[in-house]
Amino acid sequence: MAAAWLACGLDTDKTVFYRQSDVPQCTELAWYLSCFFPYSRMALAHSFKDKADRLEDVNAGLFSYPMLMAADILAYDANEVPVGKDQLQHLEMARDVAGRINHKVGREVLIEPEARTNENTMYVPGTDGAKMSKSKGNIIDPFADEKALKKTINKQIVTDATPLEDPKDPDGAVAYDSSIKLVASPSTPQTWRPKLRAGGYGWGHAKKDLLEALVDGFAQERDTFNRYMADLPALDAELAKGAEKARAVARHHDRPPARGARLLSAAPCGHNPQ
Repeated sequence: MAAAWLACGLDTDKTVFYRQSDVPQCTELAWYLSCFFPYSRMALAHSFKDKADRLEDVNAGLFSYPMLMAADILAYDANEVPVGKDQLQHLEMARDVAGRINHKVGREVLIEPEARTNENTMYVPGTDGAKMSKSKGNIIDPFADEKALKKTINKQIVTDATPLEDPKDPDGAVAYDSSIKLVASPSTPQTWRPKLRAGGYGWGHAKKDLLEALVDGFAQERDTFNRYMADLPALDAELAKGAEKARAVARHHDRPPARGARLLSAAPCGHNPQ
């Protein structure tokens, strides 16, 4: 995941990019937060409720996960947090526990962050039309080689049996919604739609165009990704640089941010308590 962020252009000189476990203050704060948050509210978390009917699959880490996420946000006085639709509840819980503590001590100890959402990417359909999920395997890996990408696109992207010569509706089509709109250049979807509606352009053609968009469009990112994956010490060095900056902030949490500063946290991205 770290290699993917760096490959896509994340500048570690302008961001605080770190491995959460390198900042022990995060888990310490998570414990304090959990002491201010009721069991009944924790039991409403989607991450727990989805498995509440089979409690043998639920561990304490999964149950308390929302407080770990809250700590990873609140420790750094984040004003805004980029979230997807499925993470809005967790951010609300972070705001809730911050408000409870602030009320308890009678002053603003923790900033109550706001959500920043992107309507275009709040929900990303996978190759089967359902929500894209690594655990479900319905993803397209842009860093894979051309052979692997071709196999994924041809075998996993669901299409209908509309004949080649007939018009096709791009709206709701997995190949269009989950793929070309997200990975191609901004002008490509506008050229796709009329070709699909006109007929004579089949889903096989669409998949071929998608493959080219992925292979060509991510060529530089793929090279950078592979370079980092072949040199893990270099990757660790980038993460260590960020961890040092993160620890400095976490150690001095009672120091207010600079006047007028707006801090951004991406804490929810990629968390997986399992």
